[in-house]
Amino acid sequence: MANSPQARKRARQAESSRQHNASLRSRFRTYVKKVVNAIDAGDRDLASTNYSAAEPIIDGMVNKGLIHRNKAARHKSRLNARIRAMGS
Repeated sequence: MANSPQARKRARQAESSRQHNASLRSRFRTYVKKVVNAIDAGDRDLASTNYSAAEPIIDGMVNKGLIHRNKAARHKSRLNARIRAMGS
């Protein structure tokens, strides 16, 4: 356990940061899941709308340092490819 005041404060900050990051990761997964569910249901318009909403969330995760930019690009690319593959 942390003994110095500085270490206690860092432990408090780390726990607060962990909880905040967990909520952001959950939001990221929720938005991605909305797109995937729309694709699975065969609703291209809803999938496109949900993708447009998910894109800034994914980019925001990169800016906050929670996911790597390549992971974000991979998610966006795969989702977009699945939407395009649905046809019109």
